[in-house]
Amino acid sequence: MPNLELTYPRPDIAVLTLTRPEKLNALSYDLVEDLHAALDGIRANNELRVVVLTGAGRGFCSGLDLTDPNPENAGEGTEFPRSGMRWQERIAELTAKIHRLRQPVIAAVNGPAYGGGMGIALACDIRLASESARFCTQFIKLGLGGCDIGVSYTLPRIVGAGPAFDLILTARAVDADEALRLGLVSRISAEGAVVDDALTIAETLCGYGKFGVESTKQVMWANLDASSLESALHLENRSQILASTGGVMAGATEAFRHRQR
Repeated sequence: MPNLELTYPRPDIAVLTLTRPEKLNALSYDLVEDLHAALDGIRANNELRVVVLTGAGRGFCSGLDLTDPNPENAGEGTEFPRSGMRWQERIAELTAKIHRLRQPVIAAVNGPAYGGGMGIALACDIRLASESARFCTQFIKLGLGGCDIGVSYTLPRIVGAGPAFDLILTARAVDADEALRLGLVSRISAEGAVVDDALTIAETLCGYGKFGVESTKQVMWANLDASSLESALHLENRSQILASTGGVMAGATEAFRHRQR
């Protein structure tokens, strides 16, 4: 894929790199389609355990490429609302696909993550920032509503409603240090090291049981919307009992007992 690079440092870890560095990896029509194809392939890969998502060059993703001709938006008059909605839904579906992957996705944000780029980073399960990372919702600056590509759902759940209103309404950019204070990212990496740090986390996750890791991602996201503590406990209990039947727990328990002798 000319707009993406998909590599495998080991068979159970994938690194998905956006490769339009001359445009700070802005989302062109072709890049959006390539991302859809790559995410579909990742979802179907049962050997793959963790995904690292990053950008080539000095940026993660600067959002929609406003200079790119979009075939879905070519219509005018009565055709545009329909064609425009198709394109809008196609871009927004990227965040849903990342969210639905069984594999945890680690965003290695190596520079600006603006607009749709920030939306994609927010859909990931873990976010690391390089020292040069910058985050901005941006949409409202373009004369649009501030809520797009899932940020009105993901951002309040990550940083809380108050900070989310601030970032979405003002569209102000935040640097890596503020992003860490807000909880938008969990760690800051030295410049040039963010992908390596993400791979270290990926290797840690690969050391745990497959079902345990996948169910943890699913339960965490599901229980952010749980209607009650009882509902959350029910899902946790079900997942724990299922995980305990796979044999991984027995091996881990025996290894722990051996270390205590």
